[in-house]
Amino acid sequence: MKILNKIIIVIALVSLYSCEDAYDIDQVGLLESHNAIQSVDDVELNLLGVYDFLDNTTEIQFNGVYSDEFGIGNTNGGQNLDELGLVLTAASAKPETIWINNYLALAQANKMISSALTIIAEDASEQTRLDNALGQAYAIRAYLHLKLQTYFSADLTDDNALGVIALDFVPEPDEFLPRSSNLAVFTMIENDLNTAENLLTANSGVTFMNIDVVNAIRARMYTYRGDYTTAATYAAPLLASYPISGQATFTNMFLDTADGEVIFKLERTIGDNYDNQGTTGGGFAGSLFSFVDASATGGLFLEMGRSLFNKLLPSDVRYNVYVHPTSIVDPAYTTSPNYRESDVLAINKYAGSEGRPLMNDLKIFRSSEMLFILAEAAAENGNNLAGAATLLTQLRTARLNPVIPIVPPVYADAEEAFADILAERRLELAFEGHRWVDLKRLGVVANVTIDKDPLDCAITGGCTMPANDYRFVAPIPLRELDLNSSLSQNPNY
Repeated sequence: MKILNKIIIVIALVSLYSCEDAYDIDQVGLLESHNAIQSVDDVELNLLGVYDFLDNTTEIQFNGVYSDEFGIGNTNGGQNLDELGLVLTAASAKPETIWINNYLALAQANKMISSALTIIAEDASEQTRLDNALGQAYAIRAYLHLKLQTYFSADLTDDNALGVIALDFVPEPDEFLPRSSNLAVFTMIENDLNTAENLLTANSGVTFMNIDVVNAIRARMYTYRGDYTTAATYAAPLLASYPISGQATFTNMFLDTADGEVIFKLERTIGDNYDNQGTTGGGFAGSLFSFVDASATGGLFLEMGRSLFNKLLPSDVRYNVYVHPTSIVDPAYTTSPNYRESDVLAINKYAGSEGRPLMNDLKIFRSSEMLFILAEAAAENGNNLAGAATLLTQLRTARLNPVIPIVPPVYADAEEAFADILAERRLELAFEGHRWVDLKRLGVVANVTIDKDPLDCAITGGCTMPANDYRFVAPIPLRELDLNSSLSQNPNY
């Protein structure tokens, strides 16, 4: 989506909900809605602006610091110590950022949809373009609602449990909305995905919503809801269409020189609105753990967690993709008098692209996730434990040195299978915004929780927490509750 650095965003930012942070913003090129969208060309331009509001970096850091992906960096000056200590409250910054950013993006999608529905196409070609743009916007709206559900609903498998605010319109500034039930939110998501599928025609590549992305959203949503039968019907065709990448392609995928098994990603490029954001995060995923660059001397305030590193085999292609070559690996780290200096595990996954340090595309859906969904479906209730083992063996064969024979695992029961699926997801999807979410939804059934090396939590004390701990549900932000009395908080916050 490199066109983004050549346009001025023309979306009118609108009042969204109670938190003024979501609308008290002056956007360069701001136009009122009645001027912003008057033609199909305007709709398409505004759609690019909606994409520009999509970001996943806060989720990447949230999943890392509130689990076992990160350790304290060798130049840490106090950054993220509360989070690494597993301190999660209604006043914590990251849940609030996830809430605000995704509802702000929803505001843009809703504004575009409502305005685009008033446009009358001049001919069949324009109608096709208009339908395709609207289809993408509906898919984006579904994706955003699913993200919010993932973090703020206490139990995604319970339709009667509270979800988030279901928002398919632009509310008035003084309109304070309550949380909807999970069923209401998921029904909205399903309706939006069905609408998107009926409207979408063009497939413009992995940086735009298309029918494959719609089905990836469905596969993830039904998995999170525990409806594995339905999830598998969407995951299987995607895995067939996007085969698991070989080692060379896997490496290039994270250098942003190949798409490989990527189904959808958020592109980050020089000159876009996320460029040069430095340590503030935003579109620079690498700036979530480093001040300057991804090397061991690049100002690391966060490093790869030692327990995660210990699971990576040097013969695994993921080792070189995830571990920066300048890393200092101390085999005797457990007895080192200065662990933080003698053992520096620099993260290589977001080392940079296009010559820009720390800037890489954000991978949102990959076919490896579809493989895991099928493995979970096979493992459910012990229905097909051998099938789950076969799928994990397929992935491990693709990732490990081909001269090393892969012995398929044999599971005694579903708990053992789910534990192995979680272990492989931990490796495969590291630093992509999945680990805390995976522990939230599968920790109890797999009897697995946060697994940190004792030296990584010696300072913070946040070594682990029970798989059923309330902190595996994000709190509704305190400022939202203060301003919107219609909202209710999640338990124990």
